[in-house]
Amino acid sequence: MYELEMNGQMVKFNFGMGFLREINKTVTVPVDGMKDMKQNVGLRYTVGRLNDYDVEALVEVLFMANKGCDPRITMDGLDAFINDENTDIDEVFEKTLGFLKKANATKNATLDALNAIEKEKAKREAMEKMRMESMM
Repeated sequence: MYELEMNGQMVKFNFGMGFLREINKTVTVPVDGMKDMKQNVGLRYTVGRLNDYDVEALVEVLFMANKGCDPRITMDGLDAFINDENTDIDEVFEKTLGFLKKANATKNATLDALNAIEKEKAKREAMEKMRMESMM
C-alpha cells in the first residue's frame, strides 16, 4: 500500500493486480499474426503519458489505484489536489512513477516501458546529432 498526503489527509493507493487489470483494459492493440486477438497494454501506454507529465494520466492512475481503499478519493478531490497551488505536481509524478516501479504487479512493465522510452530518446538524439553534423 502506498500513500500520498492530499488535501490534509493521507490517502492510500494500491498498485496491485486489480489496478493492473483495470488500467491495462484502457488500451488494447492487435496481436501480430493472430486474427481477432488483442493484448491489453494500458499500463505501458500510461507510463509513457506519466513520463511526459500528462496530468490527466496522473489523475486517472491515482483514481484507479485508490479504488477499494479507505478513504476513497473522489475525482473532484483529485482535481482540487492538482489545482491547489501548494501541490508540487512534479513530486506527485515522481512518487506515482516510484510506486509503479516498486509494486510487484507493475514494476516490470513500468521499468520496461521507461527503458524503451529512454532508448527511443537516445536514438532520436543521436539521429538529430548526425543531422546537425551533416549540415556543417
